[in-house]
Amino acid sequence: MSEQSTSEQSRTHFGYKEIPVQEKQVRVRQVFDSVAGRYDLMNDLMSLGVHRLWKRRAIALAGVRRGQRVLDLAAGTGDLSEQFAGKVGREGRVVMSDINQSMLCQGRTRLEDAGVVGNLDYALANAERLPFADNSFDCVTIGFGLRNVTHKQLALNEMQRVVKPGGRALVLEFSHPTTRPLAQAYDLYSFSVLPRLGRLVANDADSYQYLAESIRMHPDQETLLSMMSQAGFEQCQYFNLTGGIVAIHRGYKV
Repeated sequence: MSEQSTSEQSRTHFGYKEIPVQEKQVRVRQVFDSVAGRYDLMNDLMSLGVHRLWKRRAIALAGVRRGQRVLDLAAGTGDLSEQFAGKVGREGRVVMSDINQSMLCQGRTRLEDAGVVGNLDYALANAERLPFADNSFDCVTIGFGLRNVTHKQLALNEMQRVVKPGGRALVLEFSHPTTRPLAQAYDLYSFSVLPRLGRLVANDADSYQYLAESIRMHPDQETLLSMMSQAGFEQCQYFNLTGGIVAIHRGYKV
Protein backbone atom coordinates (compact mmCIF):
# COMPACT_ATOMS: atom_id res chain seq x y z
CA MET A 1 0.00 0.00 0.00
CA SER A 2 1.38 3.41 -0.95
CA GLU A 3 2.01 6.23 1.52
CA GLN A 4 -0.65 8.29 -0.20
CA SER A 5 -3.39 5.65 0.11
CA THR A 6 -2.49 5.05 3.76
CA SER A 7 -2.72 8.78 4.43
CA GLU A 8 -6.11 9.01 2.69
CA GLN A 9 -7.49 6.14 4.75
CA SER A 10 -6.36 7.80 7.97
CA ARG A 11 -8.51 10.88 7.36
CA THR A 12 -12.25 11.41 7.12
CA HIS A 13 -14.83 14.17 6.89
CA PHE A 14 -16.39 16.04 9.78
CA GLY A 15 -18.84 18.17 7.87
CA TYR A 16 -16.73 19.92 5.26
CA LYS A 17 -13.56 19.64 7.32
CA GLU A 18 -11.07 16.84 6.78
CA ILE A 19 -9.79 15.43 10.07
CA PRO A 20 -7.89 12.38 11.35
CA VAL A 21 -10.16 9.33 11.54
CA GLN A 22 -9.58 8.86 15.26
CA GLU A 23 -10.97 12.35 15.98
CA LYS A 24 -14.39 11.94 14.41
CA GLN A 25 -16.14 10.00 17.16
CA VAL A 26 -14.90 12.52 19.72
CA ARG A 27 -16.15 15.46 17.69
CA VAL A 28 -19.52 13.88 16.96
CA ARG A 29 -19.90 13.08 20.67
CA GLN A 30 -19.20 16.72 21.51
CA VAL A 31 -21.92 17.81 19.07
CA PHE A 32 -24.56 15.60 20.64
CA ASP A 33 -23.44 16.28 24.19
CA SER A 34 -24.03 19.93 23.39
CA VAL A 35 -27.51 19.56 21.85
CA ALA A 36 -28.97 16.64 23.87
CA GLY A 37 -31.08 18.80 26.17
CA ARG A 38 -32.74 20.65 23.28
CA TYR A 39 -32.66 17.85 20.73
CA ASP A 40 -36.41 17.14 20.54
CA LEU A 41 -37.36 20.81 20.47
CA MET A 42 -34.86 21.53 17.72
CA ASN A 43 -36.14 18.59 15.65
CA ASP A 44 -39.65 20.01 15.78
CA LEU A 45 -38.49 23.53 14.93
CA MET A 46 -36.07 22.53 12.16
CA SER A 47 -38.55 20.31 10.32
CA LEU A 48 -41.75 22.12 11.34
CA GLY A 49 -42.80 18.81 12.86
CA VAL A 50 -42.45 16.89 9.59
CA HIS A 51 -39.80 14.58 11.15
CA ARG A 52 -42.68 12.82 12.90
CA LEU A 53 -44.20 11.91 9.52
CA TRP A 54 -40.82 10.67 8.24
CA LYS A 55 -40.48 8.41 11.28
CA ARG A 56 -44.06 7.19 10.95
CA ARG A 57 -43.29 6.16 7.37
CA ALA A 58 -40.17 4.31 8.52
CA ILE A 59 -42.20 2.42 11.14
CA ALA A 60 -44.69 1.38 8.46
CA LEU A 61 -41.95 0.20 6.09
CA ALA A 62 -40.29 -1.80 8.88
CA GLY A 63 -43.35 -4.08 9.07
CA VAL A 64 -42.58 -5.07 12.66
CA ARG A 65 -44.99 -7.52 14.29
CA ARG A 66 -45.81 -8.68 17.80
CA GLY A 67 -43.19 -10.87 19.42
CA GLN A 68 -40.31 -9.69 17.22
CA ARG A 69 -36.91 -8.33 18.27
CA VAL A 70 -35.84 -4.89 17.03
CA LEU A 71 -32.52 -3.05 17.30
CA ASP A 72 -32.80 0.74 16.99
CA LEU A 73 -29.34 2.22 16.37
CA ALA A 74 -28.48 5.90 16.89
CA ALA A 75 -31.78 5.95 18.73
CA GLY A 76 -31.30 9.42 20.20
CA THR A 77 -34.23 10.27 22.43
CA GLY A 78 -36.14 7.17 21.38
CA ASP A 79 -38.86 8.26 18.96
CA LEU A 80 -38.56 5.09 16.88
CA SER A 81 -37.86 2.84 19.87
CA GLU A 82 -41.04 3.99 21.56
CA GLN A 83 -43.17 3.16 18.54
CA PHE A 84 -41.44 -0.18 17.99
CA ALA A 85 -42.06 -1.12 21.63
CA GLY A 86 -45.76 -0.67 21.04
CA LYS A 87 -45.64 -2.74 17.85
CA VAL A 88 -43.80 -5.78 19.27
CA GLY A 89 -45.85 -5.90 22.47
CA ARG A 90 -44.94 -7.70 25.68
CA GLU A 91 -43.83 -10.79 23.78
CA GLY A 92 -41.23 -8.82 21.81
CA ARG A 93 -38.11 -6.85 22.64
CA VAL A 94 -36.64 -3.55 21.51
CA VAL A 95 -33.02 -2.58 22.11
CA MET A 96 -32.56 1.19 22.09
CA SER A 97 -28.91 1.87 21.28
CA ASP A 98 -26.71 4.91 20.81
CA ILE A 99 -22.98 5.60 20.91
CA ASN A 100 -23.57 8.86 22.77
CA GLN A 101 -24.26 8.47 26.49
CA SER A 102 -25.89 11.89 26.86
CA MET A 103 -28.42 11.12 24.14
CA LEU A 104 -29.10 7.62 25.46
CA CYS A 105 -29.68 8.94 28.99
CA GLN A 106 -31.96 11.66 27.64
CA GLY A 107 -33.95 9.07 25.71
CA ARG A 108 -34.14 6.63 28.60
CA THR A 109 -35.47 9.30 30.93
CA ARG A 110 -38.05 10.40 28.36
CA LEU A 111 -39.33 6.87 27.71
CA GLU A 112 -39.42 5.89 31.38
CA ASP A 113 -41.39 9.06 32.12
CA ALA A 114 -43.77 8.06 29.31
CA GLY A 115 -44.24 4.62 30.90
CA VAL A 116 -42.49 2.67 28.14
CA VAL A 117 -41.07 -0.17 30.22
CA GLY A 118 -41.05 -3.95 30.23
CA ASN A 119 -39.97 -4.73 26.68
CA LEU A 120 -37.25 -2.13 26.17
CA ASP A 121 -33.51 -2.51 26.79
CA TYR A 122 -30.74 0.06 26.45
CA ALA A 123 -27.25 -0.36 24.99
CA LEU A 124 -24.37 2.07 24.69
CA ALA A 125 -22.86 0.75 21.47
CA ASN A 126 -20.82 1.67 18.42
CA ALA A 127 -22.67 0.81 15.20
CA GLU A 128 -19.37 -0.25 13.63
CA ARG A 129 -18.81 -2.94 16.29
CA LEU A 130 -22.14 -4.16 17.61
CA PRO A 131 -22.05 -6.23 20.82
CA PHE A 132 -24.72 -8.65 19.61
CA ALA A 133 -24.60 -12.18 18.24
CA ASP A 134 -25.21 -13.02 14.59
CA ASN A 135 -28.86 -13.34 13.55
CA SER A 136 -30.23 -11.70 16.70
CA PHE A 137 -32.91 -9.32 15.41
CA ASP A 138 -35.89 -9.37 13.08
CA CYS A 139 -35.35 -5.71 12.22
CA VAL A 140 -32.50 -3.23 12.60
CA THR A 141 -32.98 0.49 12.05
CA ILE A 142 -30.77 3.55 12.15
CA GLY A 143 -32.55 6.88 12.06
CA PHE A 144 -30.64 10.06 11.22
CA GLY A 145 -27.43 8.53 12.48
CA LEU A 146 -25.58 6.86 9.63
CA ARG A 147 -24.15 10.13 8.35
CA ASN A 148 -22.34 10.56 11.70
CA VAL A 149 -20.68 7.13 11.54
CA THR A 150 -17.00 7.22 10.64
CA HIS A 151 -17.00 4.01 8.57
CA LYS A 152 -20.49 3.72 7.13
CA GLN A 153 -19.86 0.48 5.25
CA LEU A 154 -18.73 -1.21 8.47
CA ALA A 155 -21.95 -0.15 10.17
CA LEU A 156 -24.05 -1.54 7.31
CA ASN A 157 -22.05 -4.79 7.42
CA GLU A 158 -22.75 -5.06 11.16
CA MET A 159 -26.45 -4.40 10.64
CA GLN A 160 -26.55 -7.24 8.13
CA ARG A 161 -24.66 -9.55 10.48
CA VAL A 162 -27.06 -9.14 13.43
CA VAL A 163 -30.26 -9.38 11.36
CA LYS A 164 -31.91 -12.79 11.21
CA PRO A 165 -32.44 -14.47 7.83
CA GLY A 166 -35.77 -13.16 6.61
CA GLY A 167 -35.26 -9.94 8.57
CA ARG A 168 -34.70 -6.43 7.25
CA ALA A 169 -32.77 -3.26 7.89
CA LEU A 170 -33.86 0.33 7.39
CA VAL A 171 -31.80 3.49 7.11
CA LEU A 172 -33.77 6.69 7.65
CA GLU A 173 -31.53 9.61 6.77
CA PHE A 174 -31.30 13.06 5.26
CA SER A 175 -30.46 12.68 1.59
CA HIS A 176 -30.27 14.64 -1.64
CA PRO A 177 -33.21 16.61 -3.10
CA THR A 178 -34.36 15.34 -6.47
CA THR A 179 -34.85 18.71 -8.19
CA ARG A 180 -32.49 21.67 -8.54
CA PRO A 181 -34.96 24.35 -7.31
CA LEU A 182 -35.66 22.30 -4.16
CA ALA A 183 -31.93 21.73 -3.62
CA GLN A 184 -31.25 25.48 -3.89
CA ALA A 185 -34.03 26.35 -1.45
CA TYR A 186 -32.87 23.62 0.92
CA ASP A 187 -29.28 24.91 0.83
CA LEU A 188 -30.47 28.42 1.64
CA TYR A 189 -32.50 27.15 4.58
CA SER A 190 -29.78 24.82 5.85
CA PHE A 191 -26.91 27.30 5.84
CA SER A 192 -28.82 30.47 6.73
CA VAL A 193 -31.62 29.41 9.05
CA LEU A 194 -30.37 26.29 10.86
CA PRO A 195 -27.24 27.78 12.46
CA ARG A 196 -29.20 30.83 13.60
CA LEU A 197 -31.94 28.63 15.02
CA GLY A 198 -29.29 26.55 16.78
CA ARG A 199 -27.75 29.65 18.30
CA LEU A 200 -31.09 31.02 19.52
CA VAL A 201 -32.62 27.80 20.87
CA ALA A 202 -29.67 25.56 21.78
CA ASN A 203 -26.99 28.25 22.16
CA ASP A 204 -24.94 26.29 19.64
CA ALA A 205 -24.70 27.45 16.03
CA ASP A 206 -21.66 25.32 15.23
CA SER A 207 -23.44 21.98 15.82
CA TYR A 208 -26.17 22.89 13.37
CA GLN A 209 -23.63 24.13 10.85
CA TYR A 210 -22.10 20.66 11.15
CA LEU A 211 -25.56 19.13 10.64
CA ALA A 212 -26.00 20.98 7.36
CA GLU A 213 -22.52 20.06 6.17
CA SER A 214 -22.75 16.40 7.21
CA ILE A 215 -25.94 16.00 5.17
CA ARG A 216 -24.13 17.23 2.03
CA MET A 217 -21.25 14.81 2.62
CA HIS A 218 -23.56 11.81 3.08
CA PRO A 219 -23.85 9.39 0.13
CA ASP A 220 -26.71 10.04 -2.25
CA GLN A 221 -29.60 7.62 -2.65
CA GLU A 222 -28.07 5.42 -5.35
CA THR A 223 -24.67 5.24 -3.64
CA LEU A 224 -26.20 4.20 -0.33
CA LEU A 225 -28.31 1.62 -2.17
CA SER A 226 -25.11 0.10 -3.58
CA MET A 227 -23.51 0.11 -0.13
CA MET A 228 -26.43 -1.85 1.29
CA SER A 229 -26.09 -4.40 -1.49
CA GLN A 230 -22.36 -4.60 -0.81
CA ALA A 231 -23.16 -5.34 2.85
CA GLY A 232 -25.11 -8.39 1.73
CA PHE A 233 -28.67 -7.10 1.80
CA GLU A 234 -30.99 -8.12 -1.01
CA GLN A 235 -34.14 -6.63 -2.55
CA CYS A 236 -32.72 -3.22 -1.64
CA GLN A 237 -34.80 -0.17 -2.45
CA TYR A 238 -35.26 3.38 -1.27
CA PHE A 239 -38.19 5.71 -0.77
CA ASN A 240 -37.76 9.46 -1.20
CA LEU A 241 -39.66 11.66 1.24
CA THR A 242 -40.24 15.42 0.88
CA GLY A 243 -38.63 15.49 -2.53
CA GLY A 244 -35.55 13.54 -1.47
CA ILE A 245 -34.66 15.76 1.50
CA VAL A 246 -35.03 12.51 3.42
CA ALA A 247 -34.86 8.93 2.13
CA ILE A 248 -35.57 5.55 3.66
CA HIS A 249 -33.43 2.66 2.42
CA ARG A 250 -34.58 -0.89 3.08
CA GLY A 251 -32.91 -4.23 2.50
CA TYR A 252 -33.54 -7.86 3.46
CA LYS A 253 -31.33 -10.69 4.63
CA VAL A 254 -32.11 -14.01 2.97
